[in-house]
Amino acid sequence: MITNLVLLQEQAQAGGVSAFPQILMIVALIAIFYFFMIRPQQKRQKEIRKFREGLNVGDRIITAGGIYGKIRGIKENALIIEIADNVKITIDKGSVYPSAADAAQAQQTEENK
Repeated sequence: MITNLVLLQEQAQAGGVSAFPQILMIVALIAIFYFFMIRPQQKRQKEIRKFREGLNVGDRIITAGGIYGKIRGIKENALIIEIADNVKITIDKGSVYPSAADAAQAQQTEENK
């Protein structure tokens, strides 16, 4: 990045053209990447973290592996879920993601408030 700026300055001095528009273009591209790629990803991660912190016993969940279950116990970094009658497994909290139905339901709840 710095070498590109040095080359731009050398070209500008040799050709008599200002390097300002080229530097402005680079800054604009960085801003576009931030607002269209980095910022939305950070927002999604924040929503997932909020979802995981809000899990309670009795909630229905879907794991990253596609296992449907109901939370029967919560440990520090794990969840005990019941996937069938008297069949319980322990999974990592990091493998639980909000499903599309949960997201739609949460959005509808917020709109009704």
